[in-house]
Amino acid sequence: MKRKEDLEKLLVVVDMVNGFIREGAMASSNIEHIIPRIKTLVDKALEEKEGVALIKDTHEVGCLEFKKFPEHCVKGTRESELVDELKPYEKDGLVYEKNSTSTMFAPGFMKDIEAMKKLREVIITGCCTDICVLNLAIPLTNYFDQNDRDVKVMVYEDAIETYDAPTHEAKEYNEMALKLMRQAGIEVR
Repeated sequence: MKRKEDLEKLLVVVDMVNGFIREGAMASSNIEHIIPRIKTLVDKALEEKEGVALIKDTHEVGCLEFKKFPEHCVKGTRESELVDELKPYEKDGLVYEKNSTSTMFAPGFMKDIEAMKKLREVIITGCCTDICVLNLAIPLTNYFDQNDRDVKVMVYEDAIETYDAPTHEAKEYNEMALKLMRQAGIEVR
């Protein structure tokens, strides 16, 4: 990977952690199918020496978010770790831990985005489409607009997913989130 200051492209992998895919109160096997596609995108980005950011939902015991969602991804547990297929990339990527549904507030993330003056493209992958992906894509687009930075933000439909539950039908929530992102000027491929 190039130095942050020289990156033109950044691939962001949001919350591909065990606690959303393989174990715990928030895990959904519905997300697992995007792992191979994300792995391919990470390999390509690293081959091109472009940036890869790995976002890990990581909470302290008793954090405020647990009033809205069941306890999940507690720091130091297997739930807060990347799935095994993506874990090897931690040594080559930028790693950020977040304590909310928005990567924008993960310590160091925006400081690094500000330092990436040559950045022209951000590709967002991961889960969940209607929560953490959406809460990164739209505010990041707004940030670039506010600062007159011509950076294209995009998502690949085959590299994002959300959970399926009785009151949360994945197909419906994916479509809704993608519609909102398109309306915000995010390119959906």
